Amino acid sequence: MTTRATTSISDPNARRDLSERSARDRSGEPVNDTISDDVLDLDISGMTCAACARRVERALGQLDGVSATVNYATERARVYGAGTDAAAAISRVEKAGYGAHIHDDADDTWSKRATENRITSLRRRLVVSALLTVPLMDITIVLALVPGWRFPGWEAVCVIAALPIVTWAAWPFHRATLRNLRHGSVSMDTLVSLGITASFGWAVLSLIFGFGDSGDPGFWLGFGMTPAGASSIYLDVAAGMTTFQLAGRYFETRSRRKAGDVLGALGELAATHVRIRRDDADSVEPIAALTSGDEVVVLPGETIPCDGEVIEGIAAVDTSMMTGEPVPVDVSPGSTVTGGTVSTNGRMLLRATSVGAHSQLAQMAALAEQAQARKAGVQTLVDRITGYVVPGVIVLAILVTAVWTFTGTPFTRAFGIGISVLIIACPCALGLATPTALMVGVGRGARLGILIKGHDALEASGMISTVVLDKTGTLTTGRMTVHAVTAVAEVPEHEVLRVAASVELGSEHAVAAAVLSEAKRRIVDLPKARDFAAHPGQGAEARVDGAVVLVGSPALMREHGVALDAAATQIRDAIDSARTIVVVSIDGRAVGVIEVGDTIKPDAVMAIRALRAQGIRTVLLTGDSEQAGRRIGTEAGVDDVYAGVLPAQKADVIRQLQHDGTKVAMVGDGINDSVALAAADLGLAVATGTDIAMKSADIIVVRDDLLAVPEAIALARRTRRTIRWNLGWAFGYNAAALPIAAIGLLNPLIAAAAMSLSSVLVVSNSLRLQKMRLRGR
Repeated sequence: MTTRATTSISDPNARRDLSERSARDRSGEPVNDTISDDVLDLDISGMTCAACARRVERALGQLDGVSATVNYATERARVYGAGTDAAAAISRVEKAGYGAHIHDDADDTWSKRATENRITSLRRRLVVSALLTVPLMDITIVLALVPGWRFPGWEAVCVIAALPIVTWAAWPFHRATLRNLRHGSVSMDTLVSLGITASFGWAVLSLIFGFGDSGDPGFWLGFGMTPAGASSIYLDVAAGMTTFQLAGRYFETRSRRKAGDVLGALGELAATHVRIRRDDADSVEPIAALTSGDEVVVLPGETIPCDGEVIEGIAAVDTSMMTGEPVPVDVSPGSTVTGGTVSTNGRMLLRATSVGAHSQLAQMAALAEQAQARKAGVQTLVDRITGYVVPGVIVLAILVTAVWTFTGTPFTRAFGIGISVLIIACPCALGLATPTALMVGVGRGARLGILIKGHDALEASGMISTVVLDKTGTLTTGRMTVHAVTAVAEVPEHEVLRVAASVELGSEHAVAAAVLSEAKRRIVDLPKARDFAAHPGQGAEARVDGAVVLVGSPALMREHGVALDAAATQIRDAIDSARTIVVVSIDGRAVGVIEVGDTIKPDAVMAIRALRAQGIRTVLLTGDSEQAGRRIGTEAGVDDVYAGVLPAQKADVIRQLQHDGTKVAMVGDGINDSVALAAADLGLAVATGTDIAMKSADIIVVRDDLLAVPEAIALARRTRRTIRWNLGWAFGYNAAALPIAAIGLLNPLIAAAAMSLSSVLVVSNSLRLQKMRLRGR
């Protein structure tokens, strides 16, 4: 371990203003950590692909002074602009062919109903389509392959069976296509609708005009050619394509809803009613009636409705739904509790301290939601690509069909190859790759007390090589604790502590609080002190049991003529350990030394080990002396210590480490570390209560557990890997499938199934994050 005493950093850029940096995220988009009048959230219905989301963005962007981001996975739009007119924004979305509704965090009924209606409609159409497609495929393929089994009018029977599939069942694709064409645009639905219409239309035309009676071989199935006169096999393609696409859309919609539920589950923890005590009478009222300062009664098994302080009662509170900790926390009068947690036993009376949007639960839910609105740079690129892919695929399908025809291939086969290209190239998986993984990752983190603010945090987490930890309140408890009590005369140790605590009863100093806490732990009763007198910055004195007791620093003792020879060894050892020295004297004679100091958190050592296991170097920042920093650093097991660092110099240390070529994550207590958090490549704020709204941090940890830091980095890295896997699969799938389809090795039925399954696979892979286990949970 290396220890460095730091007074200043000679970095020419060390004093640059970070206010603009902290007001923006690292992707350059405005950070809106609170909803203001300039931000409008809309629920959007009717979107079927990423191209739809981009179209809604463009429609909203046509409003004066307005910009918007639309998330296809969450089906939500965030509209930025001074004085955004909600009616005008909704009208603009509706003119683009979609539905819109003002998002209400407290009531998501509209969005849920729209999703449920869509799922119900898709399920109904899928069932009908499948029931008709299975026998149609059997009959069509058998009769097409075995001419001797054909009967008069068999083609007409197949057409009648296929008609409801390609019209009513496939209507969602046709409706979206017509809507897009009215607005001069195309989408993934256009490709599906064209494929279905072209396949069905060609089969009908073949039957009417006898295209299939030319004597040419029929449709290529991937293992051979159908006999002449089997053009009606395209009915099978149209029906099968519709069924596969409906199945893919149905399971995709369900999976996206499930992913959305992971994100929204945090908000659903909030209680809807509260038992308020007024004039010694309890009444159950809607949660909206609760105000800060009200007294609230919580019965066993009930959800705590607000952040508050326990006034009466003892209970075990289950916090697992917010922190992931499986063991209930015991609370008693004076303890603080968080809304959304559950009292497992015991009756409590609370005083509400934060309610509604100011509660920790509400802020966690809001930050998790806002993480979805901050579109990743890679997602913006993907959205642009999908905007060009659809028209490009249509042109490519026409060209492929033309090339195969001109090279002498029978048109029936060339047409089938063109249909395969049309279907296989739908980039649905690309549009879902990033937002679904981000949605599930953010939701999972929120349930574990880890708030990931956006994709920039995920990107930064993968490059971090050094974690810098603030000392007080982050690595240590921030509370003074008695480490040793040593008697230097005939007076026993417990008597030294007893008389010192009696004097400190009249003091409010942090050292006094530590002495009192230790005395209460060891001693039942304390004698009453008289004639108390404080010596600011040095100690205090009083009369205890008739004797004059002086408690304070060695300098105070020397001022009062107290000899310290007997305590010299203890004082020197305490100085070497960088602890605060409290000398106790009775009637002018030193009788003992009490060593007081800050202590590292119980889980700090395990957290440092976990960071090392991830290949990360750890650095401690402290304003203490070099000796104190070295002691804390040794106990925690960090790799490096910067001592003597003033709060204003923390950002300078961060920039110096960055200048040395390392990617730095800063872990602070979320109160006085905002500049350092903003300067770091990744800022992690260990915060509680209202500190959760820190704007400078990329990741916020809202539980009192330092192990959450390596867990947050692990979750962010896992989410980042999932996004990359999704994108790799989506790009790789299209890159490999298009050439296979273009050279005629992919049957349209297989293409339709593969395209649908690719989207379901991407969403399912993202949902695996929901089951991610951290620290053996």
